[in-house]
Amino acid sequence: MGLKKILSELSNLHCVSGNEVFITEKFIDFLEKRYDAKCDVLHGNVIINFGNRQQDRKHVLIDAHIDEIGFVCSYIDDEGFIVPANVGGMDYRILPAQNVIVHGKKDIPGVIASVPPHLSDGNEVISSASELLIDTGYTKEQLMKIVSPGDTVSFATESYELLGGRMCGKSLDDRAGVAVIIKMLDILKNYSDISCSYTVLFSASEEVGQRGAVTACYEINPDIAIAVDMGFAVSPGEDPKKCGEMGKGPMIGVSPSLSREITDMLIHVANMRGIVYQKEIMSGLTGTNADKFSVSRCGVKTCTCSVPLRYMHTPNEVVDIKDIESTAELLAEFIREVR
Repeated sequence: MGLKKILSELSNLHCVSGNEVFITEKFIDFLEKRYDAKCDVLHGNVIINFGNRQQDRKHVLIDAHIDEIGFVCSYIDDEGFIVPANVGGMDYRILPAQNVIVHGKKDIPGVIASVPPHLSDGNEVISSASELLIDTGYTKEQLMKIVSPGDTVSFATESYELLGGRMCGKSLDDRAGVAVIIKMLDILKNYSDISCSYTVLFSASEEVGQRGAVTACYEINPDIAIAVDMGFAVSPGEDPKKCGEMGKGPMIGVSPSLSREITDMLIHVANMRGIVYQKEIMSGLTGTNADKFSVSRCGVKTCTCSVPLRYMHTPNEVVDIKDIESTAELLAEFIREVR
C-alpha cells in the first residue's frame, strides 16, 4: 500500500482522546498486516518492540500519538440538540456548519448549527464549545436512545489529495506522524546493521495532557526518545519566522526543554545523509509528548521531529507527502547511527 493510501486510511479513523480503546483493535490489525511484531495495548497505547534489548545497547523510543481533537456530549437539550464540550484545543471560529459524527450506541451524522448570514449582524463571537449545538435531526426522545452524555463526537471530514503531492484531512495531527513511523519501519527492514534496540509507540490521550506518554514511557524506560508530531507550516497571514515551510523537510526541535545532544545528532545525520531539514525553535516546553518523555523516571534524552502542517486543529489539515517521506528517512538513519 502506498504512503498516500496509508495516510488516507489513518486520517479517516475516528479516535477522539479518551476513546482510543474503540479503535485499538482496528489499529493493531492495520499494523500487523505490515509487521510481524507483537503489539501490546496499555491504556490505549500501542507498543511494538524491535531488537533484543541488552544492557550495553541504547534503547530508542519513537512515538506518534493516535488520538485527535473532537467533542464530548455534555447534554441533550429539550429540542434534541447536543450541547458539546471540546476535547483538546479548538478554533471556534471555523466550527459552525461543520459535519460531525456522534459516536453513541451507533454512529450517527450531525451538523453544528449555524445562524444564516441574513439573520446575523456579523458580529457574533464564539468563545466556548458550549455555545454550539449539534443537530442530528432526532428529537430528544429518539436521540437519548442512542446517545448518552459522555459520548464522543468527531469531525466527519474524509481525507483527499490536493495538487502537488499534498494531502488534506482531519486528524493529520498526528496521523501523519503515525505514517512517518510506518514508513520508517519499512525503510529499516532493509538494514541489518542496527546496533540499538528500539520501540515504536503509538500513544493515547496526547491532546488532553500527554497522558498516554507518561505511562508508556515509564514502562518502556528508553535511553533516547523522539516525539514525532506536527509543526506549524507557514500559511497566508502567518509570521514566517515562527513557522516551517511545507516541502522543506522535517522540523528538528531546538528548545531548552529538549536534549541538545539529540538535536545535534539529528542535524548531523541529516547533513551526513543529505536530508533537507529545518529547525523548529521553541523557547520552553514543546506542547508534545516530548515534555513527558524528558522527565520520565530519572530523565530521558528527548527531542522532537515534526512534519510541517497547515491549519492545525481544524477538520482540514494539510501536509506534504514529501515531508513525511523525508522525516521517515531521517528517523531511520538516526536509529542506524545510535551506538
